[in-house]
Amino acid sequence: MYAVIKSGGKQHKVSEGEEILLEKLPLEEGEVVEFSEVLAVIKDGTLNVGKPLLEGAIVKAKIVNHLKTKKINVIKMKRRKDYRKKQGHRQNLTKVKIESISYGT
Repeated sequence: MYAVIKSGGKQHKVSEGEEILLEKLPLEEGEVVEFSEVLAVIKDGTLNVGKPLLEGAIVKAKIVNHLKTKKINVIKMKRRKDYRKKQGHRQNLTKVKIESISYGT
């Protein structure tokens, strides 16, 4: 059984017991979060697709920890104009563990 959820403007395919990385959620470690924006659920080989969301489908997950990605460097340069700009960026992420997927039960 797996579901497709929407979080942080992106879609993620999740199944029970799986750990995934999402954009940072404003909750503490160990808290339980419910995703009610479920787009699709496959249960017992049957695909249930929402238009656009499934009514009554909930995915529960527990926040494992917060972390940052590897640093990337953004460099801007214009030749012959003596313009150079260097900037770094690290994206904040949240690691969650999917505990349960419920739909139609």
